[in-house]
Amino acid sequence: MQNSSIFNLMSSSEHQNLFFCNDPSVGLKAIVAIHDTTLGPAIGGVRMLPYDSEQEAIEDALRLSKAITYKASLAGLNLGGGCAVIIGNNRNDKTEVLMRRLGKFIEGMNGNFIASIDVGTTQRDLEFIRAETEYVAGLPESMNGGGDTTVFAARGVFYGIKAAIKELYGDDSLAGRKVAVQGVGSVGEQLVSMLRNENARVYVSDMTEERKMKVALKYKAEPIQYSTSYELDVDVYAPCALGGTVNPDTVPKMRCKIIAGSANNQIKDEDTTIKLLQEHNILYTPDFLINSGALISCYSELEGYGNERTESLIRNIYSATRHVLQKSREENITTYDAAKQLAEKRIIDISKLRK
Repeated sequence: MQNSSIFNLMSSSEHQNLFFCNDPSVGLKAIVAIHDTTLGPAIGGVRMLPYDSEQEAIEDALRLSKAITYKASLAGLNLGGGCAVIIGNNRNDKTEVLMRRLGKFIEGMNGNFIASIDVGTTQRDLEFIRAETEYVAGLPESMNGGGDTTVFAARGVFYGIKAAIKELYGDDSLAGRKVAVQGVGSVGEQLVSMLRNENARVYVSDMTEERKMKVALKYKAEPIQYSTSYELDVDVYAPCALGGTVNPDTVPKMRCKIIAGSANNQIKDEDTTIKLLQEHNILYTPDFLINSGALISCYSELEGYGNERTESLIRNIYSATRHVLQKSREENITTYDAAKQLAEKRIIDISKLRK
């Protein structure tokens, strides 16, 4: 990739910084993207995947970091958006020294980036990063961290689903409502548990057949095929695996009323897909609006808040979602645009204090 194309990518998404770390001695090829630090230091997950190309890794980092800027703004947090990606296989290539080398790299950013968990990393990896830098959030409780963030992530999505149900049906009861959860990893399983506790009828799918069947049996949910889970006639389609499942190819086949899940960057080819969602009368709750529970947990950890304050911030996802849906309805704009406008307004307003 030529330098000019990198700058063009950064300019089009309004990114502040893009850092590269290359250390062949430990096998580290990492990219850190910082989108906007108006509200506070950039925070973002460390994602480790065997990207097909460096360009794909860069684009993923840029996309994820921008989403976190909006996520933090809508949640009322004093944080900016960032992301770290490591090019490599997280099952075979990940070592203590690799993660610690990334920690040294992050330490050199002087607090402008705070690392947390994402796809391909664990709390144990954060412990290795923490050995080299204090700019880490999402640590285990044994290290005075906030502990497992998955329950908080799921709870935020749960509140988002209830707000969307309220918008569509007039009350937010989930009893008898049909929800298809695609991807039942840590967050997806927690969400299934919460939905079943409210007597929702839940359908589950996962790329791993064994995990799908285990979760279905445990929560008395109905197992369905992963590749066509978005085609089910349900009230809510909840994508909780990797992003991109809401796209020009899948939307025409969808029979759900609402899309609300924990996956990042659920929409692919935004302009075309959002238009298709309107045409098919599907209510989309933007992922950066409702999947901020884990980010809120990390923020509480950084600020030293207790569980009560954390839960209060996560409950606010319900009212924030209601606000976005109301703005969308009253101004006749998409929910995506309504959420972006509200996020950008807070950033603009706070920037006035910085001047």
